[in-house]
Amino acid sequence: MAVHVSIHDVSPAWRNEVELALDAAHAHGVRPALLVVPDFHGRAPLVDHPDYCDRLRQLQADGHEIYLHGYYHQARTTSASSDIGSRARHAFAQKVVSAGEAEFSDVSHAEALKRLDDGERMLRDAGLSIRGFVAPAWSMPAWVLPLLAERGYTFTEDHTRVYSPKAQQSRASLVLNFASRTPGRLLSSVAWCRVARPARRFVPARIAIHPADMKFALLRGELESLLAWADGDFVETGASLLSDQPS
Repeated sequence: MAVHVSIHDVSPAWRNEVELALDAAHAHGVRPALLVVPDFHGRAPLVDHPDYCDRLRQLQADGHEIYLHGYYHQARTTSASSDIGSRARHAFAQKVVSAGEAEFSDVSHAEALKRLDDGERMLRDAGLSIRGFVAPAWSMPAWVLPLLAERGYTFTEDHTRVYSPKAQQSRASLVLNFASRTPGRLLSSVAWCRVARPARRFVPARIAIHPADMKFALLRGELESLLAWADGDFVETGASLLSDQPS
């Protein structure tokens, strides 16, 4: 089955680490999708870094897809809802699934629209063409999909599936990524990425690289192993995962 590679959290805040991830992918002939955060944690507005915008435009011209990846990549510290279930879901998304970065996990409809509008505008102002949207931590309510469809998005994804919102299609997909927040998460994610590989016989796979991975020699080695394992089956557009055909 096909394998798609992406680099998350692309931002001037992670400039050096993103370049290391690009080097690793390029060594295997892969042009990963770039999941661009317009203003990472509210401290790195993309358009305030024209040299980095130049770099992203160059990568896009070389064949890398650009995806909008939230807006701040940071969630509110507490749930806006008083409902116990909503507060529990917020805590799970922000403390278990991510380190307070599941930005779209519990946004209101108005917040989602504003962040999509603002994010699209900033990427356009940077001279980038947006080919997809991926919510930070792969976490978003189901009602976001129709919003993406209305905007013409042909690709998004979550932990278990890839979607074409515009075509109202989806498909199960294996995601392989590392977590480095704690030693326990680092080792368990390495174990997962090793034992889950055979699932690619049944569903397409995604290798998701995070800039923080590049800070650890172990994860750099594991990434090299993953990329070598997938050699020959790479596709360079997310939409290809829905059909197994290059596009």
